[in-house]
Amino acid sequence: MATELERMGHNLDHPLWSARIVSEKPEAIKQVHLSYLKAGADMITTASYQASFPGCMKEGLSEKAVAALLRKTVEIASLARDEFLESKTGDKSDPLIAASIGPYGAYLANGAEYTGEYNISKEELYDFHIKRWKILAETEVDLMVCKTIPSFKEAEVLSGIVEETSNRKAWMSFTSKDGENISDGTPIKKCAQMIASNNQVVAVGINCTPPQYISSLIEKVREGAPNKAIIAYPNSGEVYDAASSSWRGNANKEAFADLAKEWVSKGATIVGGCCRVGPDHIRLIVKDL
Repeated sequence: MATELERMGHNLDHPLWSARIVSEKPEAIKQVHLSYLKAGADMITTASYQASFPGCMKEGLSEKAVAALLRKTVEIASLARDEFLESKTGDKSDPLIAASIGPYGAYLANGAEYTGEYNISKEELYDFHIKRWKILAETEVDLMVCKTIPSFKEAEVLSGIVEETSNRKAWMSFTSKDGENISDGTPIKKCAQMIASNNQVVAVGINCTPPQYISSLIEKVREGAPNKAIIAYPNSGEVYDAASSSWRGNANKEAFADLAKEWVSKGATIVGGCCRVGPDHIRLIVKDL
């Protein structure tokens, strides 16, 4: 989402990132969703990743306004899906809409989603997540997504919240700096084992992580939760520098699509992309798979 908004000329140098555009330029959000659907995506996620209650209220929004913004993210995604289906010929299977739940680290806006260094209790993490979760769970989204999770403690809290919402299914995906552990150093196999018994979490995996680590991480997830679908949607291959708020390195779309085939061969049943992965990447993945 952010990659495409920036390409369209929108400045996301703001604590709310893409969430700010939801109110200011909702048509831009819809156009980004449409670009991915037209590229062949079977699933899109709402622009609610950074729209936490504490984060939005810190920027001057009331609780009522935050709730309205969250509902708006779902409305925009639904409008994009409807427009896509109206123009599509042939098979009209509906793409899924997933409500995006970002981690506490994204609210901190200091790169903590890549470290898991929170210094916060489980009770405080629960309070941070629950209001947004309840608002989005009451909408018409197809499932919930707990994404970019760097902390085992946060994963435990979110798993409990999923279980509290008996009518909802979710996936959970983690960040990692290597091929074995999530960002706080917990083995991803342990995370998968913790989630394996949660019947409402239908998939577990990795996102917002360098693509070279994904194959190994998939194997660890499969060992820990053989009963779950595995999801893999890493970054483009570029590396984010939190200190300068910029990306370094190069990304190769063709190489990314080749890796996606490898992830499927390792056991991933849902593949895609996170930061800096655009519609052209998705188009190549769809073509190759």
